[in-house]
Amino acid sequence: MKVLVADDNANSRQLVKDIVESIGYETILAYDGPKALVAAQTQSPDLIILDVNMPGMSGFEVCAAIKADPKLAQIPILMLTALADVENRVTGLGLGADDYLSKPFSPRELAARVNARLRTKAEADDLRKTKELLRQTFERFVSPVVVEKLMQDPTQIKLGGQIQNVTVFFADLEGFTSISERTDPEKLLHILNQYHALIVSVIQNYAGTVDKFIGDGVMALYNTPLHLDDHALRAVITALHIRDALAEFYAQFEPEYRMRVNFGIHTGPAVVGNVGAPNLMNFTAVGDTVNLAARLQDLSSGGRILISEACYNHIEVPLRITPIGYQTVKGRKEAVMIYEVLELAS
Repeated sequence: MKVLVADDNANSRQLVKDIVESIGYETILAYDGPKALVAAQTQSPDLIILDVNMPGMSGFEVCAAIKADPKLAQIPILMLTALADVENRVTGLGLGADDYLSKPFSPRELAARVNARLRTKAEADDLRKTKELLRQTFERFVSPVVVEKLMQDPTQIKLGGQIQNVTVFFADLEGFTSISERTDPEKLLHILNQYHALIVSVIQNYAGTVDKFIGDGVMALYNTPLHLDDHALRAVITALHIRDALAEFYAQFEPEYRMRVNFGIHTGPAVVGNVGAPNLMNFTAVGDTVNLAARLQDLSSGGRILISEACYNHIEVPLRITPIGYQTVKGRKEAVMIYEVLELAS
């Protein structure tokens, strides 16, 4: 581990250096404020020992600059100075300093404080690495938006949910079942993953949450867990964007693997939350809104984007649409008015 020692007094700087190196740590030396800041930025020390009275920049100014830099803010700072009054201690700690020791000091006390700060720094670094590893792992399965919300408030990781208005989006590959019967499984999985990668990237680009993969289909949610006033519009634009991207996307496949993507989108209330068992949960939405969106996707063919009247009524920008008319869908007694979205009107 490396310790940056910044002090304009050569004797004091050498004394601190000797003490730090005697307990097994490498030292970096700076004799004024600007050089201390540059050393912190370029040498990545694990601890900084700052004198307050230095030319160019005071220790307080260096401390403030370091704590304001996101790349340096996690480095602990020990203020070391002849100024022993309470106001200076309060100033240093208020600027983010982690510890304060007045001159003259006991070499044993300085060594003990250096060891304590470096031990705490090592534990904090391990915790940050673990947290980042967890984030990266979960983001492979769950939308980054969901991961971020759960990282901020882990108490949300429990069964149950709440009713809220959402837009549910389904996308499915046309003809995938027949293609799967005559395609090598390894090649089939590669092709499927390519389609899913395209669809997921566009969904996340418009702040949707990928809920799950259902065979060759994808289900996504808009307006949860991130609130979006224009969630219905975002879902529709997602479908339009995916459809428009297919022309270039198809170039990597033989003609028989250039499948159209069919869409179904509906807006309405759903129960949103964690569903499953206490030791295995899935953040999802359940209810009639989800079922109807899935039924709309089932009715779609030829790469059409089918939306419900409820979804259409939530969109405040003009769309070019074709009314399909009232359709009876499985699981519903009342017919549903359906529209095909052609493009944005402007």
